Amino acid sequence: MANAGAAQGLNFSGLILPIAILAIFYFMAIRPQKKREKQIMEMRSNLKVGDEVITIGGMHGRIVKIKDEIVTLELGADRTKIEFSKWAIGSVVKKENENKENK
Repeated sequence: MANAGAAQGLNFSGLILPIAILAIFYFMAIRPQKKREKQIMEMRSNLKVGDEVITIGGMHGRIVKIKDEIVTLELGADRTKIEFSKWAIGSVVKKENENKENK
């Protein structure tokens, strides 16, 4: 009986290393990814008319209209208007209120 208890203790100690590796993987890979996704979702939900943005395809433009999940951007010198899904907005270059302060 004493040997059975010792054998179970050895089996548990063999699980410590894989559990530690999984914990390290979680804190170094999965957790930062979720934090970044949360920041992106927050950025997309805070989009305002007048913000200058860059799409995930690399197009630069200014938001002229937001309707539900569709964002209309004004692009280039000829002010071409193109509609994008909100998820296609990669980053905000300048917020609308920063544009007003600089003028």
